[in-house]
Amino acid sequence: MRSANELLSQYATYHRDRRNIATHFIGVPLIVMAVGTLFSRAAISVGGQTLTGAMVVWVLAGLWYVTRGQLVLGVAVTSVAGALFALGSLFAGGSTLEWLGWGVGIFAVGWVIQFVGHWYEGKKPAFVDDLVGLLVGPMFVTAEAMFALGWNKPLLAEIEKFAGPTHLRDMSKAKAA
Repeated sequence: MRSANELLSQYATYHRDRRNIATHFIGVPLIVMAVGTLFSRAAISVGGQTLTGAMVVWVLAGLWYVTRGQLVLGVAVTSVAGALFALGSLFAGGSTLEWLGWGVGIFAVGWVIQFVGHWYEGKKPAFVDDLVGLLVGPMFVTAEAMFALGWNKPLLAEIEKFAGPTHLRDMSKAKAA
């Protein structure tokens, strides 16, 4: 079982350009919200309560996050994902066409934004090499927000020791290469 420290350090090697990180602050939440939208329609009644696929996905992901060895981060990312799933579920109540339009549309916009960021980075997304990167993305964005607020500077230092500091990639050199 890889720890949050290991996962974030590995993920960070694909995300050192500040513009790429900035696009992740938009793209990742949109993707998470879209997943909440798309999984909200699958529902069963359990003891008079409705249980949706989004709830199951959220609980399973939340358990994964809180068992990575950084409890505060795990609770934070689970809370953020829960809020985004709840927001996404609001788009699931219309017709099938509306539900799919919103879910797939938000998902696609989120990924386009992600790919723009990776164009700036000059590297492929982390999930291409490790599918766990799909779960690490929300944790990375949450951690970056928490780092900006002053949380866990030793973890940030460990990540930067492994992956290097953030920077702005010189696009003129990238185009010449």
